[in-house]
Amino acid sequence: MTFNFPIASADPAQLWLELSPTTQSQAWQQSQSFSTPSSRWNAYLNRLALNAFLPWAQEEYASPAQAFPNSAALPSIWDLVNGTAIKLGTTRLVLLPSETIDLSELRVPQEWVDIPEWAGDYYLAVQVNPDDGWVRIWGYTTHRQLKTSGHYDVGDRTYCLDEDDLVNDLNILSVARQFCPEEPTQSAIKTLPALPQAQAENLIQRLGNPSIATPRLSVPFELWGALLAHGGWRQQLFERRQGLPEQRSILQWLQSGISDLAQQVGWARVEFQPSQVGARGVELASAPVALSRQLVIAGQNYELQVLPQGTPQENIWRFELRNSSVGALIPGGFKLRLLTEDLQPFENNEDTAITAVEQLYVEVALLAGEGLVWEIEPMPENYDREILRF
Repeated sequence: MTFNFPIASADPAQLWLELSPTTQSQAWQQSQSFSTPSSRWNAYLNRLALNAFLPWAQEEYASPAQAFPNSAALPSIWDLVNGTAIKLGTTRLVLLPSETIDLSELRVPQEWVDIPEWAGDYYLAVQVNPDDGWVRIWGYTTHRQLKTSGHYDVGDRTYCLDEDDLVNDLNILSVARQFCPEEPTQSAIKTLPALPQAQAENLIQRLGNPSIATPRLSVPFELWGALLAHGGWRQQLFERRQGLPEQRSILQWLQSGISDLAQQVGWARVEFQPSQVGARGVELASAPVALSRQLVIAGQNYELQVLPQGTPQENIWRFELRNSSVGALIPGGFKLRLLTEDLQPFENNEDTAITAVEQLYVEVALLAGEGLVWEIEPMPENYDREILRF
């Protein structure tokens, strides 16, 4: 919701958005569980900026606007770094909120610039004033301009751009997307080195201590960036800093119910009738229970299921992808793939639909406590890597 401000110095080209008392109260309550006072305040400002800007963007732009990678992943980002990404069709916007009254420069954390999976097209400078109840978008720039014209501050790993180098009229961004869609917005980004699983586990254990107030500055950026780019590792680090137990244990999900964090990304338990079990060819040792996640891929609804096979001692699991519509098929070219925690392939880890098929599936025998990452091509909407523990 936009509104008029009785501020003589206000630039009419800038976007002002109102914060309702309800929005502020809810954002404050949702930010209280973070690991440190600074991360709680960071989460509060980011949620205010998102809650003000996202409804405006959904009305203003023809492309659907949604949080990236998904709304459930945002706390694991806000606990570690400032900024919120919004996916606008094929364009990615990054909101950089601050309550400062010093608008002399935009400061962008390196994570949003140099992690290939996170890099945005446009970066929006956002001033948040909780006391007076408003959010102000006072300028924006592109990834390309940040890399070519910005100053990199080694001390806090941010790219800085002077106010004079920002575009203050957000309408120009809309015009650029509409009439110059091929205009490059990003500079080339170096691929981050692969992070071995043992090193990632050591980093999570070390940086998971909430007494480390700024974990992003505690290790070299190449290691930190690779850790954050992996959604499963980033989530584990966040959960460790919250003092939470394992949230994605498949055995615990089947025995005690699915964790709250897993429910937020869409996991649910499914109980089959005996006739359904036989029809699917699933041999369950005990109760016919599976785990299910609803997905949207290329505009269609699909279901990913994880089902136990054989006896519990064998620890055999079947990942199965089906179209959610009765009688509908999976198109040719789709792939279902399983990877180790550090994203390495293994024998018979993938099933590909050469032509349209009823299902894709991969069966694996695992060691106790082993973790897997699932992937699907084409990528599902709101996909963020997760590690399922068996």
